[in-house]
Amino acid sequence: MVPPPPTNKPHVCLSTILIMSSMALIDAYLVEQNHGPRKIGICIMVMVGDICFLIVLRYVAVWVGAEVRTAKRGYAMILWFLYIFVLEIKVYFVYQNYKADRKSLDALARKALTLLLSICIPVLFVVLVAIDHMEYVRAFKKREEIRNRLFWVVVDLLDILDIQANLWEPQKKGLPLWAEGLMFFYCYILLLVLPCVSLSEISMQGINIVPHKMLLYPILSLVTINIITLFIRGGNMILYRDARVSGILIGKNILAIILKTCSFVQYRRQLQNAPPAFGVELQKNSVAHARPAPTPPQVVVMQDQTPLPEVTACEHT
Repeated sequence: MVPPPPTNKPHVCLSTILIMSSMALIDAYLVEQNHGPRKIGICIMVMVGDICFLIVLRYVAVWVGAEVRTAKRGYAMILWFLYIFVLEIKVYFVYQNYKADRKSLDALARKALTLLLSICIPVLFVVLVAIDHMEYVRAFKKREEIRNRLFWVVVDLLDILDIQANLWEPQKKGLPLWAEGLMFFYCYILLLVLPCVSLSEISMQGINIVPHKMLLYPILSLVTINIITLFIRGGNMILYRDARVSGILIGKNILAIILKTCSFVQYRRQLQNAPPAFGVELQKNSVAHARPAPTPPQVVVMQDQTPLPEVTACEHT
């Protein structure tokens, strides 16, 4: 199958550069953590893996660029899934190497790894959404509402990365092995699934996108991030005396629970107070916008006909 021509080449180049540069930096961590002949072997392995990934990326990035001006984000979800799947595997090996080398207390390199992930992953999500290229969203207020909802997705990504970063940053007393593995793979699954849910909501809404009806992601993030990560951080702080727990993000999750609960209650109350014909009217309006209005029949008026001269009785005589 021949891929469609990209409608936005800068978008394709930006996403490709962002993905491959982050992969190369993680590869540098993997190579520098090994010594001797093993270092050469790791270098060859990551180079072969990056070449294979680049071949796949060459097609997927073009398809993403072809749909960037449309209401579909299917290929963007595929690209996000591939990127996180490969990147987190490399991050896992970096984390295991730091865990095995307890004597290495290079806090700057570990903080740099956290900074790298907290920049590249949210920026790629914003690039894949491409709000500024949604030409079908003409109203400025609606576009800003979509941008505000996607800002919550970026904040949730940073929340997940903060929990994951606690595993490789310097610590006095480590967590149990089962707890560390459970935390890492829980964050891994959230990074894979939740942004894809947000992208799928945009695709399902289509051209007539209604931001306040995008409720699937807020409900999932309320349960999986705002509530469960609250228990994770609270358990680490109370049971294991973990001093790296972020009190700011705990407060953020508490505020998010309150705000989302109030929003759900108000939305439900608005639906109950709305008249029964309100939903039917909205459906009719959406269908009317989707279908072109039939053109009325044109009536042709002949104005060039000149009147015949009248024949009077005098002319016959």
